[in-house]
Amino acid sequence: MTAILSRMPLGQRGYAGIVVAVTFVALLVSAGLRSAPGVMMLPLEVHFGWDRATISAAAAIGILLYGLVGPFAAALMLSIGIKRTMLGGLVLMSTATFASLWMSEPWHYVLTWGVVSGTGSGAVASVLGAAVVNRWFATRQGLVMGLLTASTATGALVFLPVLAWLAEGGAWRPVALAVSIASVCVIPLVLLFVPERPQDVGVRRFGETHESAPPPPLKQAATAGLAFTALFRASRAPVFWLLFGTFFVCGLTTNGLIGTHMIAFCGDHGIAPVQAAGLLSLMGFFDLIGTTASGWLTDRYDPRRLLFVYYGLRGLSLMALPFLDFSASSLLGFAIFYGLDWIATVPPTVKLANVNFGERDAPVVFGWIMVGHQLGAATAAFGAGAIREWAGTYTPAFMIAGTFGLVAAVAILGARTQAPQLARAI
Repeated sequence: MTAILSRMPLGQRGYAGIVVAVTFVALLVSAGLRSAPGVMMLPLEVHFGWDRATISAAAAIGILLYGLVGPFAAALMLSIGIKRTMLGGLVLMSTATFASLWMSEPWHYVLTWGVVSGTGSGAVASVLGAAVVNRWFATRQGLVMGLLTASTATGALVFLPVLAWLAEGGAWRPVALAVSIASVCVIPLVLLFVPERPQDVGVRRFGETHESAPPPPLKQAATAGLAFTALFRASRAPVFWLLFGTFFVCGLTTNGLIGTHMIAFCGDHGIAPVQAAGLLSLMGFFDLIGTTASGWLTDRYDPRRLLFVYYGLRGLSLMALPFLDFSASSLLGFAIFYGLDWIATVPPTVKLANVNFGERDAPVVFGWIMVGHQLGAATAAFGAGAIREWAGTYTPAFMIAGTFGLVAAVAILGARTQAPQLARAI
């Protein structure tokens, strides 16, 4: 297949664009998979009689593994290649979701949608975007990373209304089947259109000059060794723990809380699942704009100041949400405001990782930072469900998450990191 691509007169820009497009689709489907448990929460509760804390625990395990696999997937991309790692993740995603059609016990749900799909989707996550950007782009890295990160929002935009429609009347099997089919459909795209390296098709990285040669490949072959070696080097730098901690808050305040519980939260206020999914879809649309713009801004301005704004506004919006009147206009306002900030934190965080840890280690280090993100998301996914069971309301969960957002904003503004070389004239 690489030989076929090498004969196509696409040029440097064309090859990089194709790889980004396929990666975008793969990340989109992975995001759709991770958003599906939020749609299935109420149908599973009704169909099986499982309580919300049990269902939330399975979702939390999937979210946790989605992040925990990240650094090992990034190391695997360095040892066996990006393409093979993507294919392995997609196979696990499609297999797990298809097998879940026959589940009947809570542990079946934990195994399929928690353990196996979490592992597979972890190989097709933000670390994949960071690896593709570093390997295929010498310039415009922030913009492209913003675009790839926005695929998570686009996944919600594309999948959630459809999945909510499939789940009408309490059905959950059509949701699982749709995600499985979508995962399978991406596999031939990766096989046909993703060369391992630019050199395989006779081009350089986008924007590469003799002064911006690609980083030398790591010589170590052991995947676990690569991941832990990079962690050992990074952990000695205080900035790593700052980025890890703030990304914990990022996960806590996004897919862990809003992504997992927003539909159920709206249900508590009499809003139908399809309407709530539409609200999340609207957030996804505006995040597509916000995160892509964040990548553009990251190429030009201090990422620490951008993160201060993003975390601060997110914290305030979450603290305000439980006190809205839940009218159409107030929810629309929240969806736009919060959606623009949904995962706009990723491009500045990747930039800080690249600046402080170098292009060679940065994808693996970012994988470990993503572990912090998913630990936060898993904490919120389970914690918010437990709080709802205990208090009968989600309000304390939103207030706690909002407070963490404000703390993260203050912490990142005072961070001491290497000063990025910002290309204002790109």
